Amino acid sequence: MSPALFMDWATTIALALLAAALIVSVIRIVLGPSLPDRVLALDLLTIVAMGFVGTIAVRTGLWLYLDIALALALLGFLATVALARYIMLRNDAATDGKRR
Repeated sequence: MSPALFMDWATTIALALLAAALIVSVIRIVLGPSLPDRVLALDLLTIVAMGFVGTIAVRTGLWLYLDIALALALLGFLATVALARYIMLRNDAATDGKRR
C-alpha cells in the first residue's frame, strides 16, 4: 500500500466519521431538552467543522485551510462564552424574580 493511497483512505474515513458526528450534533441541537444542551451541541458542531477543514487541508495539501480552522475555533469559542454568559444572566434573573 502506497503512502498516497493510505492518506486517501484515511482522509475518506475521517470525513465519513466527521459527517456522522455532524449529524449527531445537529440532532442534539434540534432535540436538546434544554438550552445548555443546545449550546454544547453547537460547540461540538464548530469542533466538527474544524475537523472537516483540517481533514480537507490534509487531503488537498493546501495549508491555508488551517488558518480558516483557527479562525473558526476563535469564533466558536467566543460564541460559546457569549451563550454561556446569556444562560447565566437568564438564570440569575429567574432566581431574583423568585426571591421577591
